[in-house]
Amino acid sequence: MALIVLAADKGAPGVTTAATALAAVWPRPVLLAECDPAGGDLAYRLPAADGGVINPAKGLLSLGAIARRGLEPAQIHEHTQKIVGGLDILAGLMHGEQAAGLTWLWGPLGRSLAAIQNADVIADCGRLGTYPQIGDLLAEADITVLLTRASLDHVAHLRERLSITKAQGVVVIADPRTYRSGIDDVRRVVGPTVTFVHGLAHDPKGAELLRGQWGGRLDRSLLIRTARDLARKLA
Repeated sequence: MALIVLAADKGAPGVTTAATALAAVWPRPVLLAECDPAGGDLAYRLPAADGGVINPAKGLLSLGAIARRGLEPAQIHEHTQKIVGGLDILAGLMHGEQAAGLTWLWGPLGRSLAAIQNADVIADCGRLGTYPQIGDLLAEADITVLLTRASLDHVAHLRERLSITKAQGVVVIADPRTYRSGIDDVRRVVGPTVTFVHGLAHDPKGAELLRGQWGGRLDRSLLIRTARDLARKLA
């Protein structure tokens, strides 16, 4: 179906939280893939569907161990796990040093994720720039979205990164008090270089609720409400 990549250029604007929230409200079957070469966080943030612990060794690391002889889309499902709420994830690497032995993986992984037939894939690629090989995965994406905050330094870096990645969209992690104006400010700066500029609420309380069991409070949070709007835009 479709491979949607989420990434950032500077700092930590919440790519993992945004990807998790977006996948949680996605209107079609979806796989959340942690593809950040610096290491993933989901195994330490979220419980497994049965309330236990996610196995950090089952995911991108175990997939890389068998993929040197070739990687097919069907193999990816053998290395996924379900987290609380029933969402399927491909857990990321445990730390950045593991990426040094997997520099060859990102292109084949991107092609396989893009070729999955029964689900869209939302790929959390973390912060760009440190691992150039992740560009091989971005090249396979149907949509690449860069996340930013509305601050001047973040947007300045964003403009440079847009020219490199050819991203189609920008998502602004915006303060709820200045939500519309923050998005509009970024839209004016990036101009016609992207197809769309959208927003996602900076909502620490909602992000904390996302770590636990889905419930009414989370469903009503600003994070999830704005994630639904973003999901409709992307889907």
